[in-house]
Amino acid sequence: MKLLIWVGSSKKDLRAMPEDVQDTFGYALYRAQLGSKHPQAKPLKGFGSAEILEVVENDQSGTYRAIYTVRFTKAVYVLHCFQKKSASGIATPQQDMELTKQRLKQAQADAKENSHE
Repeated sequence: MKLLIWVGSSKKDLRAMPEDVQDTFGYALYRAQLGSKHPQAKPLKGFGSAEILEVVENDQSGTYRAIYTVRFTKAVYVLHCFQKKSASGIATPQQDMELTKQRLKQAQADAKENSHE
């Protein structure tokens, strides 16, 4: 099983979500650790590969997203967990995309430094 590594505030952000959303995301991450894919996991648009995945879950309080990468051999990095606040469209807001890119760079540096590649 791959390690699960949280980048930035992603773990704290996930824990602040409704319990049913946490359960869905937790199961998706568990499946990623085992090397499989949750049925709701889809490649995140704008990253050009299927190594950056997004799981979207709806709850009565809103829409939530978890973004993670399976790019590395020994670890799954959770890059960002957030509630989508945009009132229009299904696209991931630009500020969340920028934060994801920044955290992906942190994950790449950590994977290289700690031999998780």
